[in-house]
Amino acid sequence: MTQESADSGSTPSPSSFANLMALKPLGNAEVPPHQPEKVELFQSLAVPFAPGSRGVAFGGHVYAQSAYAASKTVKAGFVIHDIAGTFILPGRLDVPYIYAVRHLRDGKGYCSRAVDVRQGGEICFSCLCSFKRDEGPIAVSHQPPAVQERFKKVLEARRPEDQPPSVGVDADFWIELLESGAVSEAPFPGLDVRKVDMLDHNTTDEVKSGPEKYRQLAMYSIRGSPLEQASGLASREELKKREDSGEFDNLYACAHMYSSDKNSLLLIPRALGYKTFAAMASLTLTVVFHQHGKALRMIDWDSTAGGEELPKKWFIQEGWSPRSGENRAIHESWLWSPDGQLMGTSYQDSLLRLAGRGGKL
Repeated sequence: MTQESADSGSTPSPSSFANLMALKPLGNAEVPPHQPEKVELFQSLAVPFAPGSRGVAFGGHVYAQSAYAASKTVKAGFVIHDIAGTFILPGRLDVPYIYAVRHLRDGKGYCSRAVDVRQGGEICFSCLCSFKRDEGPIAVSHQPPAVQERFKKVLEARRPEDQPPSVGVDADFWIELLESGAVSEAPFPGLDVRKVDMLDHNTTDEVKSGPEKYRQLAMYSIRGSPLEQASGLASREELKKREDSGEFDNLYACAHMYSSDKNSLLLIPRALGYKTFAAMASLTLTVVFHQHGKALRMIDWDSTAGGEELPKKWFIQEGWSPRSGENRAIHESWLWSPDGQLMGTSYQDSLLRLAGRGGKL
């Protein structure tokens, strides 16, 4: 992304995450005799979100929708636990994504898919997805102290709904343009993402002397029903029954992936003490889920809140940058459930070129 000031003016994306991820099946692709693996094709229906002013698609869209397309090709009960993707070309807004999902293996406990994504005939993204079945009682489990314990004071200072919305590009230049009225941006679709104020933590001498200790927390919840509009309306009782059956687990997993990429890389210049940068782009992104079932699910059925909207759970992404070098930098994050379970981990390699040393904070 570059520091341009013109508004992209792209068509707004649907607010509901289920409608944002909706796909049109295109049938099976013809494969040559020497390639026996089955290939299924899907087409995106919604225009992806375009952050900033470049008029290119949010990378988290193709990342999450690739996994969602792959999930359409596995048997019931298989839930994604790992996706490793490579960003090849910037996503366009004027043509749909075409997802070619290749069946690599179908086992009893695990199955694998490879996904190549094209726009205008060119591959823009490629990934490997792995799915697994539930294996029953957990035999072994450990995790670090929950984010809710380590940052209790800052998280209890405000309700999630009172935290400021995460802007499309969390960089000083873009925030200044928004505040001046020089640009505007559409709401982030699919998820409600809020940025937690971590200023007190990040301005300590300890963090300033060790950029890897910089932390950014983002709270997020899903927008809309897990059912697409085309699926019709359902009562809360029916939705809960279908959710309990695991029907929406892959959609929820994709929502967590989608959120994990929002403003993730923009943490890095801040952690290093730079206000500006010359270029930044995702190279690879891996997300691994450690928990399935209830830990993934995003509707808060225990809530006593009234109203027509489904009550949503608020999850937390805890992000940091452990390493930078050779015009590249790593963004890493933990995805926490509301009850303090470390539900997933993300690891992202990025291109990062700084705009000289004059941009130092």
